Amino acid sequence: MEIISCHTTSCCYIVNYRGTKFTDPHHSNRGKGFSSSLIKSSNFDHPYSLRLNRLTHYRVPNTVCSLNEAYDSNVLDGQVGTTSVTDRNNNRSIPKVSIPSLPDNNGGDSAAPISSCYWEWKPKLNVHYEKSGSGNVDSPAVLFLPGFGVGSFHYEKQLKDLGRDYRTWAMDFLGQGMSLPNEDPTFRSDEYVLDGKNGHWGFGDESETWAKELVYSVDLWKDQVHYFVQEVIKEPVYLVGNSLGGFVALYFAACYPQLVKGVTLLNATPFWGLLPNPERSPILSRLFPWSGSFPLPSGIRKLMEILWLKISDPRSIAEILKQVYADHSTDVDEVFARIVETTQHPAAAASLASIMFAPKAQLSFEEALSRCQMNNIPICLMYGKEDPWVMPIFGLQVKNQMPDAPYYEISPAGHCPHDEVPEVVNFILRGWLKNVESEGRFVLPLLDDNPENAYYNVTKDLEFFRQEGSRKSVRVKFHGSNFSVWNWILSQFKPLLTEMSR
Repeated sequence: MEIISCHTTSCCYIVNYRGTKFTDPHHSNRGKGFSSSLIKSSNFDHPYSLRLNRLTHYRVPNTVCSLNEAYDSNVLDGQVGTTSVTDRNNNRSIPKVSIPSLPDNNGGDSAAPISSCYWEWKPKLNVHYEKSGSGNVDSPAVLFLPGFGVGSFHYEKQLKDLGRDYRTWAMDFLGQGMSLPNEDPTFRSDEYVLDGKNGHWGFGDESETWAKELVYSVDLWKDQVHYFVQEVIKEPVYLVGNSLGGFVALYFAACYPQLVKGVTLLNATPFWGLLPNPERSPILSRLFPWSGSFPLPSGIRKLMEILWLKISDPRSIAEILKQVYADHSTDVDEVFARIVETTQHPAAAASLASIMFAPKAQLSFEEALSRCQMNNIPICLMYGKEDPWVMPIFGLQVKNQMPDAPYYEISPAGHCPHDEVPEVVNFILRGWLKNVESEGRFVLPLLDDNPENAYYNVTKDLEFFRQEGSRKSVRVKFHGSNFSVWNWILSQFKPLLTEMSR
């Protein structure tokens, strides 16, 4: 039996999935909440608090809910019972499942330490990456690939947690984050001025020798992952990609299946790039004389003068974060600060221009997915339901193409569920890794130790505590192999029809 539930008790003691006893955080003396940070840098000094709504501290009942036995969980000093909530729209009971909180260094489980490193792939092209769990020599290797505009820092909640059990890496794509070049890829006869400032790189008259073929394209990032896996990790990996990182992960897996043990897609973007790929469409690509190489044409420079003022404005960055995070109580101060810091790099503006005008990949998302399917690469799908960019229908189309791939719809969560609800993503990812590594002997998360549930839809509320003591509940819907897009569309109208019939 996978789900163990207990009754209300005055003090709750639980043995978590790592076999360590911890106390209900509601009864502990943990910190009283996070304070917003003051963003400071050499060129920017303005107080921005990106905690969009402060977490409200409220009294919670001292209840031991359920734990997943797949992680060797046990409940102490309790009696078996049930915990559930009623879904009014469907008139059915939704089970509650208590999952582990994130590790911290204030007692209980300690977070895995993270190392920041650089790897020189090619002359002048240094890749920044972070790693944790190097001592877990017998555990699988997991590589996290970030979305557009962020970097390895966006996965620190995964590295600190999953790095306790696995060997984990997260990299910054070239042209983004801390993998921007250390030298100007162009040289110029006279100083070019952008926004009244001298020293912006990439706006020169001619390309440096090392940058003559440099284009920040999805094919470059696919090759970057290829050599990183071969030269740094040195064994097949599990790939986890969010947004752009999901596209690159799937593309890489389609091209190098022998180096991939499985792929997890977190709100993966199903397309990337605007211009035709020269390998696939050589005639059409000739209509576009410039496709992201250095130096930038004069017209592109002028365009970037206009766009960069808006894109790099901290207020614009703040607005984007408000869009992509569904839960506005999420503290995104660190994410905000790191993105602002990246925009101040002298190569940032030209790198963005190269990314915007780089050609498409040689394979489409659907073609990459088909190749992975032919090569029997395990795929796991986790999508935030409230994502305004990669809406659920995109993930469900992937599910429709790969019926056996487990699909977890997380709500409330937006475009970056791994940062917004890392407890849920880490919990599911752990269970999926264990399922694949055991060749199915361990059932997938939320299936109650019953493999038959993999055919059907399962809905559960996952509950956990944050370090400041607040309890959160996130609804996760598992779509089984019998899923159909048509039935899903009908289900979206069912609450409306129920309301109208009242």
